[in-house]
Formats: sequence, C-alpha cells, structure tokens
Amino acid sequence: MKNISGSKLLQVSFLLLSLLFIPKSLQAEALKDFEVSGFIKSLNIYMESSPLSTYSSGIAAYNQQRLDASGRFGGYISFEVSAENRLTTSRTVLSNSGTVMRSSTSRYLDMERVLHNGNHSLDTLYVDRANVTFKTRSTKVTAGRQAIGFGRITLLSPLDVISPFSPEAIDTEVRPGVDAVQAAGYFGLGGEIGAAVVFGDTNEHNSYIAAFSQNWSGMDILAMAGSLQKRNMAGLGLAGNIKGLGLKAEAAVYNGKNVSTPEGDLHSSFTVGAVEAWYRFENGINIISEYYYNGAGTGNSGDYTNVMSSAFTEDGLNYLAGKHYLILEPSYELHPLVTLECLAIRNLDDSSMLIRPLIDISMSDNLVLQVFWSFYTGDKPNLMYPAYVIKSEFGSSGDYGGISMKYYF
Repeated sequence: MKNISGSKLLQVSFLLLSLLFIPKSLQAEALKDFEVSGFIKSLNIYMESSPLSTYSSGIAAYNQQRLDASGRFGGYISFEVSAENRLTTSRTVLSNSGTVMRSSTSRYLDMERVLHNGNHSLDTLYVDRANVTFKTRSTKVTAGRQAIGFGRITLLSPLDVISPFSPEAIDTEVRPGVDAVQAAGYFGLGGEIGAAVVFGDTNEHNSYIAAFSQNWSGMDILAMAGSLQKRNMAGLGLAGNIKGLGLKAEAAVYNGKNVSTPEGDLHSSFTVGAVEAWYRFENGINIISEYYYNGAGTGNSGDYTNVMSSAFTEDGLNYLAGKHYLILEPSYELHPLVTLECLAIRNLDDSSMLIRPLIDISMSDNLVLQVFWSFYTGDKPNLMYPAYVIKSEFGSSGDYGGISMKYYF
C-alpha cells in the first residue's frame, strides 16, 4: 500500500482550510460555484455486555468533524476535497480499533494519520474525498478518492458492492470514499453505460466493474459485471411501481475465491439477492419491506463463525451470517420536525431478531437529534469453557442505544 506521510496529510488538511480565506475576488477568477460545507457529529452509546464478551456494560462516544470543499474550473472540470477527524472514546478497552472504524480495503493511498491511540481512545485524521471530474453533456470521468454506489434497493442492496454499509448502520449519509477511476457515457432518455476501476490496498482487493442502466417502459434496469476483489461477478436489478406500490429486485452471482482455504470464501459459487417493496399509506405511514437472500451465509448456526471470518466478510462485502432474512423499516412523520422510525431484521433460519426504534428530531435548520435503542432477541450461546457454541445470530449480541447530535454548516 502506498503511504502518504502524516505531515503531507496535515498539509492537505491545511490547504483545504486555507481555501476558506482566499479573497472572493480571486476565487471568482479561478473557480466557479466554490462551496464549503461540513458537519460536526457526536454519537454517544450505552452498550450492554454481549454473551460472548469478557467486558461489562459500558459507554462509548464517537465524534466526527468533517470539512468538504468543491468547485469548478471553467465549464468542464470540477473538484471535490474532504477531510475528516474521528475521535472515539470508551470506558472499555478498544482492543480492536477496526471495529470502530474499519479501514476500507478499496483504498490504494493511505491518507490517514492516527493522532492518538490509547487503550480507551482513538483519534484519526484522514482524507475521504480528493477527486477531479471532467464532464460534458454526454460523458463524465472522475479520478481520485470518490464515492461509488450501485444498486437501487434502499435497505440492503445486493448490488451495492463497493464499500457497502452495514444493514444496521445508523448514519448512512456519507458513503466512504474509495480510490478509483470511473467513466460514464449517457444516451437517450436516462440511459447510461460506464465502468469503474477501484484500486485496493493490495492487488487482491482491486475491482473492475462495468455497468449499464436504462429506463424501459417505466422500469429502471441496471446490469453490471466484472471482477470484485478477485471474484468474477454479474448482477441485474429492476425497479418500478404498480399503482403506488414501489417494487425493486436485485441479484448478484459470484465465483468464490480461494475456496477451501482459511483465507478464502466458503462457497465456490453463490448468489446474493433481494426483493423490496415500498408503500405510503394515506395516514402518512411509510413501510419498506425486503426479503434478502445471503448465499454467502449459512443456514446452520454452528457455522456462523466461519461465515464471519470468511474472505467475503473480511473484504467488507457481507455483514450477515445466515441465509434468509426479512427486513422491515416503517416510518411516520409525527410532526414536520419529528419522525418516528423502526428497523427490524429477522433471521428466518434461527428466528433471532434485531429491533431498533428511533426518533429523529429536527431542532433547527441545521441541528438534528436522534435517540434510539437496539434490541437483540434469540437463543443465547452455550458457554462451554474455554469455547462457546453459537445458537442464533442476533441472540449472541448485547443490546445498545444512544443519542446522536448532528450540526451541519
């Protein structure tokens, strides 16, 4: 992996900050549509002890400060730069900082610097965006650290294969940047054909994806194929609606890599697919429901540990251990400033569940408060010292909840 020294990382951050103080007259000559924005977020969580953990209940705090800058040079070239600082503190020992902020395997340049790393705290400064885009009416090419997302399904998309979010992630506003070159050509009414090359921290984690999308008779069609971190894959997605009922379907087929080795995938070939439906009732209640099939997982709880240590999971492409899931997310706008939400994920193989109610309160134009609690239900593991036997996926986790404050500028 190619490294950028800590001093250079700080220079990039300083350059980004210095843009704020360039006289507007000079900005107007060199830049167009120059914008600076960002946010400050604080997430404070109380975590109950897990049946598999040796640590007692505790409190953790995750604090983020982000600064974004973007603009255009002339009529065809634009740029985007973002720097972010993350400070994590915890009453329990942070034995694995990767569980706090797992580094993406789809980053060739190491533009991170650990400012402090202690038993109970971790402070990291990194560059999350640094790219240049050339765009005309029919083409677009972006090079550098950027966000890349595929798929149409809202809750858990089988085609969201580049740094996907966990299905229980609370904050999904900003997709992690990856080091890539992406090109697209546009045709007809909404047609697009493109390709992306994503450079990983090693050649093993490089990805090469070609994609095609088009709207045909009111139905959105997305097709993609290529090599995803040394796995040949192909995917297809459809999205449309019937009398107010939104329907989406996606599936991706893979050839596993390094099968039958400790560092490989579990299956020589497997499919990940989902069907999602969305409907808004007259009383204002929105319901999104999804059936998710995880061919990378297993229907036997005794093999969950193998799934979670497999290459497909370690490469950041899978977060679930079972095969069959039902996911629900109802929401209701109690007041223009208050929204009630609930996420429910049920493992249909072992009947365990995650249920997370959440209340979202807009306290001002740029200040948001969220309060939530995550309940885990299911059979608890059998503890057989010095080992244990997992009997359900969500029954092996401890409940947690907290408060999140977000300020945007």
